[in-house]
Amino acid sequence: MPTVTYVLPDGSHQTITTASATSVMQAALAHRVPGIIGECGGAATCGTCHVYLDRSTESFQPPDEDEEAMLEWTAAPRAANSRLSCQLRPSDEASLLVRVPEEQQ
Repeated sequence: MPTVTYVLPDGSHQTITTASATSVMQAALAHRVPGIIGECGGAATCGTCHVYLDRSTESFQPPDEDEEAMLEWTAAPRAANSRLSCQLRPSDEASLLVRVPEEQQ
């Protein structure tokens, strides 16, 4: 089962083991991770699940056109490792680290 560690803006962290095929956003919402809002429910149309992905933890496909467009409108500054957590579905044995930005709206 995948494990996701969310590093919060205050430096604290929350680690969750989740079912396969669950997005990083869905896992965060199910465990009430502060700072992940997911207003659109995972449709990549709001940007309120923006995270900074530690690229050393797993390889994902690059953002598609829709995700790229939404990343231009996130409340926190976009970085090279910015992703929408609704678009990240870790593999079965993945161990991910994501940083939650200070602001989502």
